[in-house]
Amino acid sequence: MAITLLEAKKNVQDALQLGVIDEFRKSNFLLENLTFDDAVSPTGGGATLTYAYTRLLTQPTAGFRAVNTEYSPHEVSKQRHTVDLKVFGGSFEIDRIIAKMGGIVNEVTLQMSQKVKAAQALFNNTVINGDSGVDANAFDGLEKALTGSSTEYTPGAVIDLSTSAALDTNYKAFLDALDEFLMGLDGTPSFIAGNLKLIAKIRACARRAGMYQVTKNDFGMQVEKYGETPLVDLGAKPGSNDPVVSTNTTTGETSLYVARLGLDGFHGVSMAGQSPVNTWMPDFSTAGAVKKGEVEMVAAVALKATKAAGVMRKIKVQ
Repeated sequence: MAITLLEAKKNVQDALQLGVIDEFRKSNFLLENLTFDDAVSPTGGGATLTYAYTRLLTQPTAGFRAVNTEYSPHEVSKQRHTVDLKVFGGSFEIDRIIAKMGGIVNEVTLQMSQKVKAAQALFNNTVINGDSGVDANAFDGLEKALTGSSTEYTPGAVIDLSTSAALDTNYKAFLDALDEFLMGLDGTPSFIAGNLKLIAKIRACARRAGMYQVTKNDFGMQVEKYGETPLVDLGAKPGSNDPVVSTNTTTGETSLYVARLGLDGFHGVSMAGQSPVNTWMPDFSTAGAVKKGEVEMVAAVALKATKAAGVMRKIKVQ
C-alpha cells in the first residue's frame, strides 16, 4: 500500500503525534508530497529492512511491420536494485523541575519542533547527497544515482546567471536549456530543486519570461512555480548553514535536481503497516529527574526509472 504523511496521520490518535507529523510536512516539499511504499517487513530478527525493485534503464520501442513479416524484437533493459531502510532522528532531555515550573508544554514543543527541523534537513540532504558507501547508516540519494546517467545534463558552456546584467543577457538561453533538459525525462517533473541562490535565479528568469506563478499549499504557505512545476529550496544541511546543494566557491557553479514523484518514478519507502514518523514524549509520571524525548523516521528512497529524475550542471549563480 502506498501512503503519504498526510494519510499516515489519519491512523494516529495521539494529538502530539499528529502535530509532529504535521511539523514534518510543513515547510518541506519532499515530505509533504513524497509517496511512501510501506512494503518492507523486518526479517532476520529485524536486522534486515531491504526493499528490492527493478529500475528501468531504457524506453520501450514500437514500429511498423509488413504483412507476413515479424516485428523486430526489443526488450527494455532493466537493473535489479535494493535499498535498505535507514533509521534517523534525534533525542532531547528535560529535567522534571521544568514541569513543576509550568513550562513543560512549551519546552517539549520547542525541543521536539527543533528535532523535527533537524530530521527534515537530514532527510533532504540524504535524498540528494546520501551515499551508503560513505556512511553505511544512510540511504543512497539522487546524486549517486544520476551521476553518469542519461539524465545528467551538462550544457556545452557555463550558463552565467550571477548578476542582474547576466540574467538579462542569458535568461532565454538558460530557459531553453532547462526546457531541453526537462524534455529528456519520462514525464513532467514534480519539482525543480536546488539551493536558495539558484531558486532565486530561476525565479528571476521565470519572471522575465512570464513563466512565474505562485500558489499556496495546505498550510497556506506560498509555493513558487516555473510554469506548473514547483521550485523547491532544499535548505541547509542539519546543524549547519551549508546548503544541501553546494555551490563551487571557485567557479560559482551549482546544479539543479528534478524528479517525477510516483511509485513508478521516484518515491519513498517505509515499513509495512507503520507510520514513517514516530515520537516518544518525556514521561514525568515515573521516577527519575531527567526524562528523554525522541523523534524518529524509518525510511529510504527509490528511483524506479532513470528517466524519472535528472540533474543539470554548470549553472553559475555567484
